[in-house]
Amino acid sequence: MLTNSKLRSRGARFVTCVALAVLLLAIFPAACRRQSNVFVIALSDNVKTIDPIGSPTVDAASERVRVLMFNSLVKKDEKFDYVPELASKVDRSEDGLAFTFSLRDGVTFHDGRPFTSADAKYTLDTLLASTFAKAASFFEGSGAAKTAYVKSVDAPDPRTLIVRLNRQWTGLLPNLVAIPMIPNGSYESQKTHPIGTGPFKFKSYDQSQGVVDLEANANYWDGPPRIPALRVRVISDANALQAELQSGRVDLAPLPTSLSPDAIKALGQNPGLNVHQFDGSNLNLLTFNTKEAPLDNVKVRQAIAYSINRESMIKDLVLGQAKIAHSILPEESWAYTAGQTYHYDPEMAKKLLDEAGFRDPDGSGPQMRFAKPLVFRMSGSSASARQYGGVIQNYLSEVGIPVSIETSELNVLLESLRRGQFQIAYGQWVGGNQDPIFYRDLFATSEIPTETRAARNRSRYSNPELDKILEEAVNTYDHARTAPLYAKAQEIVSSDAPVFPLWYQANMVIAKKNVGNIHINASGDWGFVKDLTVGR
Repeated sequence: MLTNSKLRSRGARFVTCVALAVLLLAIFPAACRRQSNVFVIALSDNVKTIDPIGSPTVDAASERVRVLMFNSLVKKDEKFDYVPELASKVDRSEDGLAFTFSLRDGVTFHDGRPFTSADAKYTLDTLLASTFAKAASFFEGSGAAKTAYVKSVDAPDPRTLIVRLNRQWTGLLPNLVAIPMIPNGSYESQKTHPIGTGPFKFKSYDQSQGVVDLEANANYWDGPPRIPALRVRVISDANALQAELQSGRVDLAPLPTSLSPDAIKALGQNPGLNVHQFDGSNLNLLTFNTKEAPLDNVKVRQAIAYSINRESMIKDLVLGQAKIAHSILPEESWAYTAGQTYHYDPEMAKKLLDEAGFRDPDGSGPQMRFAKPLVFRMSGSSASARQYGGVIQNYLSEVGIPVSIETSELNVLLESLRRGQFQIAYGQWVGGNQDPIFYRDLFATSEIPTETRAARNRSRYSNPELDKILEEAVNTYDHARTAPLYAKAQEIVSSDAPVFPLWYQANMVIAKKNVGNIHINASGDWGFVKDLTVGR
């Protein structure tokens, strides 16, 4: 029989245990969450918006989350070609002025509504009537000269959508990839509660904590995900991300941009983690100012290409987490060709410099071939860029080319490139180089920046023969005709070397040992998450 004193003692112990449990919950909320079946993905960059079409800017982090919840009419395949997604078929009229999209049957939005052409028309009409960032590429010119490529969007029946153009435009399908379909009349609610047709449904978004919670769409038209509940956590600090991976509070970290190659390699030694490496498409490159002496001489540009030991840089600095690039396009692209290739050959570099009239004044002595060092600009906020720059500076010095490295904030750097205030610049292209139309962006005479226009041909390279080839290529739909044109463009560009591709950064993925079926394509998008498996 229990006495009052024993009852009080047991009650006190009970209260103490409850208090301790509450305290532990307060101290270790993340650990408690890991007892659930929520699968946690870490994202290195901040999610700026969950609004699928209405953001004033477009950022990679938001787009990665977007593809989990939404589908578009078309998507990129593994060769970076454009294929149907919510459309089952795309037909182009003979004059190239009308595209007819036949829509898939059996597709529903997360709230159960069927997806029809009325939804697709509403999505595109809403976008084209806006000033959203994703609308800009559907227009050419600016101000009073601004004109729309799209003439009209029609929905003659529930399964058919017709987009009519004001003139032939090969950019329609590429630009539709980024436009997710939303239900008719839903735009305002999409800003706070996104509803799409994708593999995961939106549950909540805590902007202050950088957390997006999703759940599996059991009725997904392409088969339901194998993960029932998904949490995307923004963990931008490299040390915090490493700690969360090592503790097991994060299941997957795809393309962890905040982690150095050293940190990724170290995580691979953790017995509870796997590090996966896939070929990527993001390009690291040098840009040469072809209007600035001595880089106006093609042999000097070629000499620089032969001077740099990319194999050694990839091995020692990037720890093998990259692949040598010979083109601005990824190797997976349907339009890829290597053209003229360069390998590390300092003797060839010296020979080319001699032929260009820049002879070594004292043989193997200390004097450089140029009286003034070349100005080598890069972003000062990137530790890796500064490291790469120092190594490249040493390689060029060995063949008699003096280099002065100048770092600045990114906005200042971009302004310097626009104005041509550089001779060599280090940079990266993320995503834009996946379409061969990028040749025109980087090398057409019409794309040279001006005082009022921040175009992409920062090398200021101009070649009338190339201009003619690119004009034909970007206005031709048939790959059988355009592939040889882009091959010829690559021959010209790789020989003239207005830029020097360094390497494609690998797509690195860090995951717990029990996470399976990880297959990420060169674009690095998160479409693979739907098919992930989790073992015990």
